[in-house]
Amino acid sequence: MACFLVPTGEAIVTTIAAKAMESKEPEQSQKEDLHQLPESTGRSIVRKLKWLSNLLWGGSVLLAFEHLWHGEVVPFFPFLTAMANPEDKAEMLHEMGTVGVTMAVIITVVWLIMVGVSSAIEKRQEPSAEVLQE
Repeated sequence: MACFLVPTGEAIVTTIAAKAMESKEPEQSQKEDLHQLPESTGRSIVRKLKWLSNLLWGGSVLLAFEHLWHGEVVPFFPFLTAMANPEDKAEMLHEMGTVGVTMAVIITVVWLIMVGVSSAIEKRQEPSAEVLQE
């Protein structure tokens, strides 16, 4: 019913955090070439945080569309059909607490795996980059 609101909330938080961190980053890292890694930092944490944000936003939009398709989200107030009936509110909150949190955690775990693989690839490429510079 409203399980997509949990990943949406996490997406909002990660987007705000990425924007705040991006504004503090030096301008050089904002203009980094996709094919060249900066010498000292590798891919920045901001860029990796944007990966998480994109995963969460994409999943949330697809889930919202699915709920709209099934008539659980409507284009008029209160927007969620479960909000109209007090008995359905408890079921909706339970679904958000179980299904929504589970989806957000799974997306975050997938992102952590992506970051781990990316870091491993960066470490593997560092020695070859040093050899090319010499």
